[in-house]
Amino acid sequence: MRDIVLMHGWGCSREIWAGLQECLERTHEGRFRVTALDFPGFGSAPEPPEPWGMEDYTAWFESWIAEHGISEPVLVGHSFGGRVALIFASRNPTSKLVLVDSAGVRPRRSIKYYAKVWSFKVLKRLLPESWVDRFRARAGSADYLAASPIMRGTLSRVVNEDLRRFMPSIAAPTLLVWGSEDTATPLRDAHVMERLIPDAGLVVFPGAGHYSFLDRPARFAAVLDSFLNS
Repeated sequence: MRDIVLMHGWGCSREIWAGLQECLERTHEGRFRVTALDFPGFGSAPEPPEPWGMEDYTAWFESWIAEHGISEPVLVGHSFGGRVALIFASRNPTSKLVLVDSAGVRPRRSIKYYAKVWSFKVLKRLLPESWVDRFRARAGSADYLAASPIMRGTLSRVVNEDLRRFMPSIAAPTLLVWGSEDTATPLRDAHVMERLIPDAGLVVFPGAGHYSFLDRPARFAAVLDSFLNS
């Protein structure tokens, strides 16, 4: 039996895949074993011992795959999970790869953003921690503010890693699924991946956002089913 592994995004857990997992298990009973996991620091999984980067998460996932006796899986990765999936697929046998509103292309930053980062670094050196916390509360992203110190460090590391160098090495047939209104990982990132991954095709859901698989669940299930059967 072949394996499908569902890989959640930042701030989520394996529970976000519950509806899709049930659908896949019902539709492909006896053909696929479907597993959703929690990455370290999310859901029921303990945090990493220190802030991790993408190589750390990928190494953890490679160990997880080996421990579960999985070979040549179908990987379905959303957002942050797509980061891990595409690095894994670039250097490990992978049956098929599905990247859903995936991160991996370094975001375009405005001068305003870099000014904010520079200001924060200066404040950390000059002001008491309590003042720095006030600045962080006003300027930080929701994901950053909701995270623990270790996971804040992790987010700072992974969000700035550009993974385009891995994409040309992906040999697996790759399906890109995107919401046209995704502002977290905009559609232009999908076009970069489609160009750099050798065997990639893109499906866009008009009007859907960063969680396109939740915004259009029936359409996503149909597209995924077609890709699995191709």
